[in-house]
Amino acid sequence: MHGPTPPLPLPTDQLRFAMPPMHESAEDERRHRKERLAGALRIFGRMGFEEGVSGHITARDPEFSDCFWVNPFGMPFKHVTVSDLVLANQDGQVIEGRYHVNQAAFTVHAQVHAARPDVVAVAHCHSVHGRALSALGELLDPISQESCAFYEDQALYDHYTGVAVDADEGRRIAAVLGSRKALVLRNHGLLTVGDSVDAAAWWFLSMERSAQVQLTAKAAGRPLLIDHRLAVATREQAGGDLVAWINYQPLWQDISRSEPDLLS
Repeated sequence: MHGPTPPLPLPTDQLRFAMPPMHESAEDERRHRKERLAGALRIFGRMGFEEGVSGHITARDPEFSDCFWVNPFGMPFKHVTVSDLVLANQDGQVIEGRYHVNQAAFTVHAQVHAARPDVVAVAHCHSVHGRALSALGELLDPISQESCAFYEDQALYDHYTGVAVDADEGRRIAAVLGSRKALVLRNHGLLTVGDSVDAAAWWFLSMERSAQVQLTAKAAGRPLLIDHRLAVATREQAGGDLVAWINYQPLWQDISRSEPDLLS
C-alpha cells in the first residue's frame, strides 16, 4: 500500500536569494552606500569596536570617486544616522556634513582608496582581539574555515610609528596591503577592504573573530593547521567579496529592522 504522493519541490526561481542591487543612478547608489555605512557603524558599535574616537569606515562616493563618506568625529557609532555622515575629499577636507573627520584615520583610508580604485569601502577599528593579534605581529593561521578566507590574502604592516597623520605613512600602509583584502597593523589593529560596504564590514568582523579563535586556541594548546592545498581551495570558495556580501546580509537585516532610525 502506497502512501500519499509527496508535494513537488518549488522551482528555484520562486525562492528568495538576495544579491547586491543594481542602481539606476549615482544618487540611488550614494543613498544605498550611506545607508549601509550607517548600519555598519552601528553594528561595529554593538560589537564594542569603538575605543574613544578611534575607528572609521569609509565609503567611496559613486560619482566623485576621490571623495569618501565617513563617520563624524566624536560621535558614538551606535548613534550614527545617514544624515550624520560626512563627505570629505582625499585631503580630508569636509565637502558635505556638519562635523569634523578624524584626520589621522582618514589619511590612511584616503591613501588606501587612492591605491585601490577597485575598493569601495575601508574598515579599521581598534578591536580587542585584532589589537592582541597585532601586538604579536602575527597573521591569521589557517585553522578554521573562516580564517582560510584570509589565507595568502592578508599582510602584516611590520612597523609602528605612532598615530599616522601624514600621507607618506598612508601610502606605505597601502603599498603593504597591495591587492589583498586585509592587513594587520603591528601594535595597532586590523584593516579590511571590500568592493562594497557590506564586504569590507564583514571581512573586519570575520577577521576579528578569527583573531579571537586563534588567540584562544593557542592559549589552550597547539592548533592544527589546515594544509596549503585545502586552505587555498577554501579561500577560493569563501574568500570573495560576493560571499562576504551574502554573509553580511543577516546583520544588515537585523540592524535595519531593529534600529530603523539609522536611515534618517
